[in-house]
Amino acid sequence: RMWRGRPEDNRWVRPGFLLTLLLIGGLYTWNLTASGYANSFYSAAVQAGSQSWKALFFGSLDSANAITVDKPPASLWPMALSVRLLGLNSFAILFPQVLMAVATAGVLWAAVRRRFDATAGFLTMAVFALTPVAALMFRFNNPDAALALLMAAAVYCTLRAMEKAQTKWLVWAGTAIGLAFLVKTLQAFLILPVLALVYVAFAPGTWKKRVGQVLVAGLAMVVSGGWWVAVVELWPASSRPYIGGSQNNSFLELTFGYNGLGRINGEETGSVGGGGGDGGGNWGETGWDRMFSSNIGGQISWLIPAALILLGAAIWATRKLRRTDGTRAAFLLWGGSLLITMVVFSFMQGIFHEYYTVALAPYVAPLVGMGAALLWERRAEVWASLTLAAATTATAVWGYVLLTRSSDYLPWLRWVVLIGGLVAALGLVFAARLGRQLALAVVGLSFVTALAGPTAYTLTTLGEGHTGSIVTAGPSVQGGRG
Repeated sequence: RMWRGRPEDNRWVRPGFLLTLLLIGGLYTWNLTASGYANSFYSAAVQAGSQSWKALFFGSLDSANAITVDKPPASLWPMALSVRLLGLNSFAILFPQVLMAVATAGVLWAAVRRRFDATAGFLTMAVFALTPVAALMFRFNNPDAALALLMAAAVYCTLRAMEKAQTKWLVWAGTAIGLAFLVKTLQAFLILPVLALVYVAFAPGTWKKRVGQVLVAGLAMVVSGGWWVAVVELWPASSRPYIGGSQNNSFLELTFGYNGLGRINGEETGSVGGGGGDGGGNWGETGWDRMFSSNIGGQISWLIPAALILLGAAIWATRKLRRTDGTRAAFLLWGGSLLITMVVFSFMQGIFHEYYTVALAPYVAPLVGMGAALLWERRAEVWASLTLAAATTATAVWGYVLLTRSSDYLPWLRWVVLIGGLVAALGLVFAARLGRQLALAVVGLSFVTALAGPTAYTLTTLGEGHTGSIVTAGPSVQGGRG
């Protein structure tokens, strides 16, 4: 349906969707090679995988298979195959991540279009593509781009499963989570409680059937993620590379230690140190406002206040609908995934980098797109128009705050965002009373001012090269790493 369009759609919808995908791909491809080999740690493994199938399988840092990277190898496989096809160069290493950005945008479009019109879908794609940290990591060779794509696919498949209690779609969701485990181990499991609980609580069918389907999906997850682990653990240690990052040459120890609980409590054995707490640490202060801090705020948080406001309003608006209502389920899945990931990121005391927040981008975007569409449909109700105005006001004020953190960065833009956003918010209060042309102008102004700040940061990110293991999007900020 995504490709052939819908009978009720205007003729421009399908071409517009395909053109948007091309625009995202073109935008992210522009200046791509400015980053060179980006993270040389992973580029070395990509080079090794392009020379040795054994190195490709294990994710070895060298073609002689002495030691692996400190992650599973699934994110390296597309890059290594690209290098085998195109030769060893920056474009061959980084372009697979651009394709993942296009695929993620397509998945988000397909998910939103299950319940909402094309405008909601286009807004969702725009919010995702213009998130600064997405523009950074979907042009970089760290594992996070592949993880974000698979997380979005898992939520989409769960949504499809909930429509008619279809086991096959829930199995696909489990498979996506299993593959995500082979990208970045336990981070793939962050949204599992949300997917399982929402499905059991709100999917059609009997309670026993729903629980049984979740268990089958869990089995699919174990198989899709566990086969590689089983091969590695059963392979004689003398003839395979050492598992990088582990203390005893065990992938399971790496998974539950350095890449697992150690990330939560800050006690990663072999790490360079961590710990947050109120006193801060090597990885920044932890707390409920971490996603809005100097280091992280400009990466991801531009539309998080609006997403949370719209999520709360959507849950309120759908509170009286039947248990199996798909619209409410969509908000619960995307919103629950956002909240649980934000909480873990905010309080984890171990290794944490700003670019990890790209995992939030596929959750924020549909909440904004769907929430805006839902409340616009009900704008004649006072509470809905006031909530739209509140979300726009919060976005304008927070955008102004974020832009002031870079005092020399486009100083005029902060005022455009603030004043334009407040004017748009005032117009949204009276949206139901305005004529069609004026109402559309107000909506357009709200969209432009909401996306102006992240768009500027995104364009700055696209115009610069990024190398090394710690990279950030946008300009340098006061109190940040720069």
